[in-house]
Amino acid sequence: MADTEPRLSMKVVMGRRLRVAEWRPELAESGAVPLLMFNGIGINLELMAPIAQDLAERPVVLFDMPGIGKSPDPVVPYTPVTMAMTANALLDRLGFGEVDVLGISWGGGIAQQFALQHRSRINRLVLAATSAGMTMAPGDLRTVKRLLDPREYTLPRTLERNLAMMFNGGGTGPAVSLNAVTPPSPVGWLYQLGAVMGWTSVPMLPLLDVPTLIMAGAQDQVVPPINAQFLHGLIRGSRLKTFSGGGHLFMLSQREKFVNELRAFLDEEKVGLAA
Repeated sequence: MADTEPRLSMKVVMGRRLRVAEWRPELAESGAVPLLMFNGIGINLELMAPIAQDLAERPVVLFDMPGIGKSPDPVVPYTPVTMAMTANALLDRLGFGEVDVLGISWGGGIAQQFALQHRSRINRLVLAATSAGMTMAPGDLRTVKRLLDPREYTLPRTLERNLAMMFNGGGTGPAVSLNAVTPPSPVGWLYQLGAVMGWTSVPMLPLLDVPTLIMAGAQDQVVPPINAQFLHGLIRGSRLKTFSGGGHLFMLSQREKFVNELRAFLDEEKVGLAA
């Protein structure tokens, strides 16, 4: 179907060239709230495209971080603060106003920072398989060691092996195709990893007053579910959903269930507005 294919473009935003995908942007004109997605570390936008495709009733925006996918390598380092500013400027460029935000894994940190910096723009926040940054309970030591080694994620064979481990991570579920994976450049990987070094959202999260849904995989060996419980305790009024049998990328291995939970939460705002 035509609405499953994104509109792809290269945008220069705050001095950074980003490869941007927009699904169904025209729906914003009829009042549908766009969903801005922040991806996991080293992950190109194609891997999470099925989630955007499933949300056929709303616009979705997703972009490759600098040096990831088909976005050129970053010239200077960036941080969650500057990337949240970049995402905000990108939304201005695309002509979107209020948005919902979904942050997955590494992208969950950027999503938290975006919600804190740009509260007037955000409607609802969803955090999946993520943590409060450096203040986190670490995952399996072998997994963490691989995560810190660029050679494990910038070569096709090792990247696919590690992603396959993340999909399962001790959990159960159907096999997920990794054909869409593109290895990041070594520079892109290192800059993305370095962006969150020393960063934590802990002091700010009690001030966050955005309706928030936190989702975690019960068998996640990269970001153990106790991190989701920690976020839940810090974010007032947040909700917590744990996926039984889910590894780190449960949003793909249990995609239908994930999208249903995501849609139900995001659509609640429409009910509230109607009332």
